[in-house]
Amino acid sequence: MHGCGNDFIVFDDLDDRFSWHQLSELARRLCRRRFSIGADGLIAVGQPEAEDADFEMRYLNADGSRAEMCGNGIRCLGRFVAEELSWTDDTVKVSTGAGILTVRLGREGSLVTAATVNMGVPRLGAAEIPTTLRTAAEHVVGVALSVDDQRLDVTAVNMGNPHAVCFVDRITDRHVLELGPQLSAHPVFPRQTNVEFVRALGPGRLRMRVWERGVGETLACGTGACASVVAAGLGGRVSLGEEIRVVLNGGELRISWAGEGQPVWMTGPVEAVYRGEFESEG
Repeated sequence: MHGCGNDFIVFDDLDDRFSWHQLSELARRLCRRRFSIGADGLIAVGQPEAEDADFEMRYLNADGSRAEMCGNGIRCLGRFVAEELSWTDDTVKVSTGAGILTVRLGREGSLVTAATVNMGVPRLGAAEIPTTLRTAAEHVVGVALSVDDQRLDVTAVNMGNPHAVCFVDRITDRHVLELGPQLSAHPVFPRQTNVEFVRALGPGRLRMRVWERGVGETLACGTGACASVVAAGLGGRVSLGEEIRVVLNGGELRISWAGEGQPVWMTGPVEAVYRGEFESEG
């Protein structure tokens, strides 16, 4: 499945067959492009421990590392449970590493073609990102950081996972493919970070490319698009409460945020590419 080109292997693990360790091995084996199924990440749909959730999303990056949340992935989960697990409600409450998030399903007949997600309230204090760019409770907005002798102005946002958003006049391959991985692994981010390079296209539109922690450049990143709109709002680049269109390599997402203490809402497409079976080893 994919959301704006950000693609995932999604499967039913409601009977809890796989441990996190086994899922990590599966992700490394199955997400290898050209040598296996190939994907940016793997999503196991499980039974939630929380009573007020309908399903649990266990998400792993292509390198087998666990991620707290995935915005494009949770939309795919919404379509998966509707079409593969016969979920009939228009909303799904999903337990994630970032808490319980609500997905509203956009149906066209029997098909789910889009979803809107309450992505939760962004965490903005440096310790919550986490980063050492500022003291624990301070916001990290437009902080200068030198990476490979180039100055980047970094705004840090936690959307359930960490993001470093850099606004630039023009997004280049050097930004994403060279500076992106260096910033992602920079010591000021002790758990590493996702990195977004963003430029304004005009009123209500942003262009974004992303280097994802544990994956590399991907065609889209839902939490990254949300973090970019939050960063733009904090920096006065967009109007709070306005729906912002974020243009990604794989499509567009619509994001809105009313300001500090308020949740971020994300709407975007979701597609099923193909169905099949795999046999686990051991």
